[in-house]
Amino acid sequence: MKAIISIGIWIGSILITILLFFVVLFLTILLFPFDKNKKITHAQCFWWSDAVIGLNPFWNVRVKGLENIDHKKTYVIIANHQSMADIAVLYQLKTQFKWVAKASLFKLPFVGWCLSLIKHIKLTRGDFASIKEIYHQASAWLRKDMSVLFFPEGTRSSNDQMGEFQNGAFKLAIKEKKPILPVCIKGTQEAIPKGSWIFKAKVDGTVTVLPEIATDGFGPGDFASLRDTVRFKIQEALEE
Repeated sequence: MKAIISIGIWIGSILITILLFFVVLFLTILLFPFDKNKKITHAQCFWWSDAVIGLNPFWNVRVKGLENIDHKKTYVIIANHQSMADIAVLYQLKTQFKWVAKASLFKLPFVGWCLSLIKHIKLTRGDFASIKEIYHQASAWLRKDMSVLFFPEGTRSSNDQMGEFQNGAFKLAIKEKKPILPVCIKGTQEAIPKGSWIFKAKVDGTVTVLPEIATDGFGPGDFASLRDTVRFKIQEALEE
């Protein structure tokens, strides 16, 4: 029975993602002169997220702290990373942002094509020139009042103990004088089966938006203090 349900989940998710791509492509062409920041196409991912999560009877995703998002503000959004499912889960924030996502995701059919059309930021790991370009693009988006979302661990963690945070996002937030919006993702490690295509276990995932952290009082040399403060807040939420 689980195999049959899993087949249905995968087929349904693929069809929904294909539909998303064609909607995004159509709107990209139709709204090209008017939607330069791709806000309308980005918003299509909200219904995609609802559909993908709602389709999977093994997933129960709760979102808390949405009142901490001020949609008039521009943030450097910092989230921990547990699973590929985090992509769908984070669209439950229902807010505008650009991902900083690894280059391999952009190569995936339909999902990656949507990332490119919506102008998310491509990261090539180990490529110093790519890393410099990422922060150039992220700065440009922040100056256009578009939030940017980072996974500062750089890779997915396998449990509720996060990896070390990299410094770049925190240096950027201080430089651009943008508040940080910490987001804690909990319980999604097993959301996508590892080494199998069959969904077997119930997953209770939680996305918690924590209160913003202002960067006004931080100077260029204070990025480590800011990094550690944000990491502590997210780790604290993970352990609740």
